[in-house]
Amino acid sequence: MKAIQITQTGGPEVLNYTDIAVPTPKSGEVLVKVAASGVNFIDIYFREGRYKTDLPFIDGQEGAGTVESTGSGVSGLAPGDRVAWCMVLGSYAESAIVPADRLVPVPSHLDLKVAAAVLLQGMTAHYLVHSCFQLKSGDTALIHAAAGGTGLLLTQMASQIGARVIATVSTEEKASLAHQAGAHEIILYTQTDFESETKRLTNKRGVDVVYDSVGKTTFEKSLNVLRPRGMMVLFGGASGPVPPFDLIELSTKGSLYITRPTLKHYTLTRDELLSRAEDVLKSVDSGKLKVRMEHTYPLSDARQAQLDLADRKTTGKLLLIP
Repeated sequence: MKAIQITQTGGPEVLNYTDIAVPTPKSGEVLVKVAASGVNFIDIYFREGRYKTDLPFIDGQEGAGTVESTGSGVSGLAPGDRVAWCMVLGSYAESAIVPADRLVPVPSHLDLKVAAAVLLQGMTAHYLVHSCFQLKSGDTALIHAAAGGTGLLLTQMASQIGARVIATVSTEEKASLAHQAGAHEIILYTQTDFESETKRLTNKRGVDVVYDSVGKTTFEKSLNVLRPRGMMVLFGGASGPVPPFDLIELSTKGSLYITRPTLKHYTLTRDELLSRAEDVLKSVDSGKLKVRMEHTYPLSDARQAQLDLADRKTTGKLLLIP
């Protein structure tokens, strides 16, 4: 089968489109024929070696498809079942091995490509607003990269809760998308300093929470726009890792809170995984949650997909199609 295999970490050039043997599921595992694989920043972190795993490995953390075969000890799954998964390496391939307890069912009339596009980013947005910082009606949230895949879902969920959403984007086109997703105010950070504009929009009070997936270039100013005892939720580093930081600054800036969460720790149990996945997939299936996925690439173009994601040239979700 065809797969994107990494034998050494580094730049996009280490993403090798190659032939490998179709794997056989072991006890507790399932072999899935991949219909689509999501492209996420975490894939880049693994490719670069920021997140560690044994070499060689197949990149990709998210996908959807149909069950081909099951290993021993697997119950409740049969060939042909429609499933999706995330936070399991190996989705950049024509077929993938996934632990049975990490698979979630896909509603019968939901396109598998949509399921692949929404699961990781949708559950990320879900835990950010419901668990990491429990956003309430009347709260004010600053969302960076609001027109990206996670950003658009996060903006929708936050606005549906009743929060006031201040969104940062880079272009007028992205501003329109963020507005359609429910953002109340838009800051074009390429034209306006987001720190001073956020302070103006909140009458210098500051926001209750910042959802920041950008990292290095936004971190310090994001802290500066928080109200006293506000929370910085740093859930990504698209512009690079945040430099070393003296925690005393949290007290001088208003006894602030900061967290660096990851989806893995908010889907630790099977029940929590199924609950989040069901909420997200049902919201998409009902039309409550809109998924933008205009960018699809053949599996062989994984390098270009990751380059486009890293350069922030895209909006919505990127998919690889085997």
